[in-house]
Amino acid sequence: MRRRPIFSHLGRAMPFGIAVATVLVLSQPLVRGANSPVTIGGPFTLTSPDGTTVTDQTYRGKWLLVYFGFTSCPDSCPTALLEIAAALEELGPDADKLQPLFITVDPQRDTSAVMGNYTHSFDPRIVGLTGTPQQIAAVAQEYGVYYAPHKSGPDAKNVLMDHSTYLYLMDPEGKFARGFDANTPGDRIAEAVRGAMAKARENASHRGRSTQ
Repeated sequence: MRRRPIFSHLGRAMPFGIAVATVLVLSQPLVRGANSPVTIGGPFTLTSPDGTTVTDQTYRGKWLLVYFGFTSCPDSCPTALLEIAAALEELGPDADKLQPLFITVDPQRDTSAVMGNYTHSFDPRIVGLTGTPQQIAAVAQEYGVYYAPHKSGPDAKNVLMDHSTYLYLMDPEGKFARGFDANTPGDRIAEAVRGAMAKARENASHRGRSTQ
């Protein structure tokens, strides 16, 4: 199936403020947070595959690789998750410092169990998160994510979700570090994550010396 564009129906479906923020980010592949004038990421409350409630604070102290999609996605989501799984393999021991999160934009169909089974088929280290429609809308707004239902056939069940296809790398403090297109190869993701981790260690070392 042909891959859907990143911004299907963008003009009529996304609030202006979110649209501007997302365009600014997506117009700069692999952009660093320090060079971006927009704020990406923020607090959230969602549900993990085992049914427990998690928040952004649950993962504080780890690097996050965040992707929004849905389990019935025919193309971009499987591609992104395959590349995330490849990146985890490429990272080796450094993968322990990274937590990939797959957040659904189709919460009515993507239950906790569905999300858990889906992400586990790519790599058990990828955590699938769902929530109420209101919770999903809130976290999507924090990340400037666009999504909207799209009928793919005459049956009421034939519904796909148009959504922005972007990977967000967040640092251990929850700040946006880098962004990737969903089809970025896993080895490039791993290389960029290693670079971001090394830069963070270097900055921490400089701060330590400056306080002595």
